[in-house]
Order: sequence, then C-alpha cells, then structure tokens
Amino acid sequence: MIRYALKCDNAHEFDSWFASAVAYDSLKAAGHVACPTCGSAEVAKALMAPRVALGQGDLTTPHSDAEKALADLRRKVEENSEYVGVNFVAEARKMHEGTVPERSIYGEAKPAEAIKLLEEGVPVAPLPFMPARKSN
Repeated sequence: MIRYALKCDNAHEFDSWFASAVAYDSLKAAGHVACPTCGSAEVAKALMAPRVALGQGDLTTPHSDAEKALADLRRKVEENSEYVGVNFVAEARKMHEGTVPERSIYGEAKPAEAIKLLEEGVPVAPLPFMPARKSN
C-alpha cells in the first residue's frame, strides 16, 4: 500500500491510499481518482514529506479533520457493533432471512460477495477502514 498526498485543480488537498504506484497511475488514467471535496478528476500528486514515527502512538494519532472524523467513525462502529470477521456474509444473510436476531455487525467480505448481498436486498456498506484485528 502507498499513501499519496493529492491536490485537485481547485487547490483542495487530500490523502488517499493505493495498492501500488501502478494502481494509482491506472486509476488516474481511467478518471477514477477524484477530489472528495469538489469531485474534480483533475488531480495531481502533491509534494509530501515522509512520515517518521516519533513515538508509540505517532502514526495512529489523527492530524487532519478528515483523519479525526474517520477515527471517530471507527470508534463508534467498534463500540456499537459486533465484529464477525470472515463470517460477515453468512451473518448478514442470516439476519436478513430472520434466522438470527438483527444486530449491528461488521466484518470482511470479498467485493463479489458484498455485491451479491446487495443484489439480494441485504443492506450492507463498505467501511473506510480495516478492522483493528486486521491492521498491524
């Protein structure tokens, strides 16, 4: 994974993660890299300095408003939902069918599995972070 500092033609700055430099180039060439503020696809890499960890919590401390909002969302999801891991698809389907009680869950699903759930009418949405149990 690689993180790039990006800037659109309207001077909005934002960060985004990509699987690789090649993945960024492919997505940008296809017009799939857009500014989250204004939607402009005229995006370029911005000058950025390497991030150096100074202490235990340095890399996990949110710095921007977006990072703070994401950290808050993650905290709320983890406090108010049950992590079901790779059993997410099966659990979501069982709740939709009424064979188990409904509850807030989160976990992991392959994109094709998530699309199939949506096609079946199961309300699911991707989370913009990896579960804590999966991150190093």
